[in-house]
Amino acid sequence: MTTDHYIPPQPMDARMNGVVRWLANHGINLAGAQTLTVTGRKTGTPQQIPVNPLLFEGSEYLISIRGRTQWVRNARAAGEGQLRRGRRTRHVALAEVAAEQRAPIIHRYLDKWGWEVGRFLPDGLAADASEAQLAEHAAQIPVFTVVAQGPAVR
Repeated sequence: MTTDHYIPPQPMDARMNGVVRWLANHGINLAGAQTLTVTGRKTGTPQQIPVNPLLFEGSEYLISIRGRTQWVRNARAAGEGQLRRGRRTRHVALAEVAAEQRAPIIHRYLDKWGWEVGRFLPDGLAADASEAQLAEHAAQIPVFTVVAQGPAVR
């Protein structure tokens, strides 16, 4: 199974991301969305993307159903970022979860947001995929553990 999976945002996706990011930045909770800011690995400038953090079995995760996106590449390079909703900003460490541990996390994520992100799954997967099916494709779907680095800043 190849680990290369990337579905770039289409123009409508980019516009929706802008709207969701604006809402999250203004404190409006739209299906749990927050704004992730990571430093660009090439430009060194902050890059922002709306994300849906998942709380699962006592930990918080970021999942990239679209695959090896720009935010994933930047998070791998930086190892840290900020999560923001409204005036609350948290500085966080981002540690990638090993592929063999991802399936239950992805499964829970799809239970919660599959209606929104199912179309971005790798070929051969659907939003209602079993954990076993997800395990076969887990290397294609990056998952990061979110670890707070100090108190939230307002």
